[in-house]
Amino acid sequence: MGSRDADIDFTFTDPITVRAALDALARVGWSMDVSLGGLSYMIDDADGMCEWYRSSPADANEVLARLDVPGNLPYSVAVDVYHPEAGTGGMLFFMPGRTEVSFVPTIDRRRIPAAPEFTDIAWYLNALVPAFVEVGLEGYEAKEIKH
Repeated sequence: MGSRDADIDFTFTDPITVRAALDALARVGWSMDVSLGGLSYMIDDADGMCEWYRSSPADANEVLARLDVPGNLPYSVAVDVYHPEAGTGGMLFFMPGRTEVSFVPTIDRRRIPAAPEFTDIAWYLNALVPAFVEVGLEGYEAKEIKH
């Protein structure tokens, strides 16, 4: 039996900061994931080495400043987000240049009740798209692939 990967790739008209994306998502119930007692984020570097870090929730502003520093614009960065009311979350992955952002549902992925092998991508679209429209969403592509 193979595994399944699902993601939603968002395209923005202008570069978006991690802070602007998270502020927009916070207005509809999302936050930086603290389910394991801290914030989880990633910064790529010139060597292509993606390093994941953990930080205290009290350091959220410092984490966002670090992710959004202009020197990181040519590199990918990511942050885990969570929707406490819905009990699900995932990773927001910001591509170099910040006009493309992917969401990967990795935390308690919502499934389609009548077809549980599939991700309920429609739920994620309803939970993410309205927030991103407010910050310049140009379009999206959603997919799920079996490997």
